[in-house]
Amino acid sequence: MIAGVRGLVSRGLYEAKTLVAMHPAIAMPIARIRGHGVLIDQRTDILIEGYPRSANVFTTTAFAMAQGRPVQVAHNVHAPAHVIAAVRAGIPSLVLVREPEDAVLRVVVYKQNVTIAQALRAYVRFYRPLLPCRHRFVVGPFPDVTTNLGAVIRRVNERFGTDFAEFDHTAENAQVCFDAMDRHWRARVDSAELLERYVNRPSEVRRRWVATLAPAYRATDLRHLRYEADRLHAVLAEAGG
Repeated sequence: MIAGVRGLVSRGLYEAKTLVAMHPAIAMPIARIRGHGVLIDQRTDILIEGYPRSANVFTTTAFAMAQGRPVQVAHNVHAPAHVIAAVRAGIPSLVLVREPEDAVLRVVVYKQNVTIAQALRAYVRFYRPLLPCRHRFVVGPFPDVTTNLGAVIRRVNERFGTDFAEFDHTAENAQVCFDAMDRHWRARVDSAELLERYVNRPSEVRRRWVATLAPAYRATDLRHLRYEADRLHAVLAEAGG
């Protein structure tokens, strides 16, 4: 009974959060109070943002690792309002985008009380408000940032006239990032199952969990949400070149 009530409350809060996250005037003050992620300010050198489970942590970790100097990176607020605020402030911005099914189902695995429909709506709510300003940020498609992040950073430099160092995307350097991500979560969770749900590096266990959810994702009653999420992904991925 109590678990059911908690789940209902958690889903309601998630729904409200993804609605509010579209509006900078509301979302930004709330984000500052919550202290979730790193928000833009007058010292910010670059913003890196995306829907959760879109290589946000890997990208920010690898980016910082490549610089060899202190760089102020705003990241992991997971709100379109954060991107809009950065664009308005003229801050170089990189928006990460992953295929909807891959990202959405991993969010459901991570946030066990969130439904697939809710996670799909959140995906649409994240990327739809960004379409009007899509030519004012660089898009980092998931396959690019996870295999050739250096080329993505090069696009950022070309677009904004910056001189960020490019990440040397070798298997060894990527593993250094994965190990750092793994250590972060091992210090915060007390079971192997939670580690696999939360950690942002590749996981065979998580891939199996995601596969079991795939039939529900493709349910008929979600077709309109899937269509819109796929459309948004296609438009942004094309913008990413």
